[in-house]
Amino acid sequence: MLHLRVIVAVDRSQAVVDLLSADPAVTHVVVLPGAAKVPPGDLVLCDVAREGADGVLLALRELGVDKDGGIAVDGVDATLSAAADRASDAAPGLGTDAVVWDEVARKTGEETRLSATYLLLITLATIIAGIGVLLDQPILIVGAMVVGPEFGPLAALSVALVRWRHPIIRRSAMALAVGFLVAMSATVLSTWVLNAVGLIDREMLLADRPLTDFIWRPDALSWVVGFLAGVAGMLSVTSNKSGSLVGVLISVTTVPAAANVAVAMAYNVPDEAAGSALQLLINLAAIVVAGVLTLLVQRLWWSRVTRSHRSRLRRLRQSSAASPRPAPTAGRR
Repeated sequence: MLHLRVIVAVDRSQAVVDLLSADPAVTHVVVLPGAAKVPPGDLVLCDVAREGADGVLLALRELGVDKDGGIAVDGVDATLSAAADRASDAAPGLGTDAVVWDEVARKTGEETRLSATYLLLITLATIIAGIGVLLDQPILIVGAMVVGPEFGPLAALSVALVRWRHPIIRRSAMALAVGFLVAMSATVLSTWVLNAVGLIDREMLLADRPLTDFIWRPDALSWVVGFLAGVAGMLSVTSNKSGSLVGVLISVTTVPAAANVAVAMAYNVPDEAAGSALQLLINLAAIVVAGVLTLLVQRLWWSRVTRSHRSRLRRLRQSSAASPRPAPTAGRR
């Protein structure tokens, strides 16, 4: 279930209440007249089954609620209510399969900003991965994948491509390009510094590294792994489950590949730098392609589920209206 807090102008409050009350996926409707002060208006509270939330939010936007009021959406971890159970049963499909586009767009859109935290995280992750490459330590590679924040802009780019939002596409591409350039530049500098103090040397890069040499030797499996990870990552975003996202971050060699490019450039090993750069591009492309295709399939499948559900409700209403009603019984005097 999702909890909605809706601030609506007084002249449209009744229309919003009627809309919410008529939707079988909505329950626990509460109206507090004049409770909202900034912006002014009525406060309407309700719970909506996740699988019916996208249609409700779309209808509220069509009423212009988001223009002079506001809509806040919160997740509800547990609801003990027969009315909530009926709302979930009345909504189409399952909540874990539903895509709430406003939620996904807002969640991923926040990941496109070139914040200091984002740049610092991707830089630290790349430096850690660079050390892991030289030491041939997979545990450091895994740690770098977990720290790396690059999946946020990748997910935002996939969503923006499906919805064709040009500003988000530009911001996502900029966050990825600038983030990796800054991180790789910092890793080159850190490699020179660590080399100067004698903690690492060029021979460590040229030595056999059986545990991490896959990072700079891309093959067909590189695309397969990146594609599957992109599907899993997008499903984790649309279903609001973070556990799968962690698995994606430790499965894709984006940050480690960028780190290997930087280390190879610092030690002037062009063949390894080229192979790592190709690995990075393959994984980035695979994740975006997988994310776009996953969203398109989800949108197509969910639209079919919704249409089927609406058709069933329409038939039920028609049969209920056509069935003869029992004659009223005479009351006692």
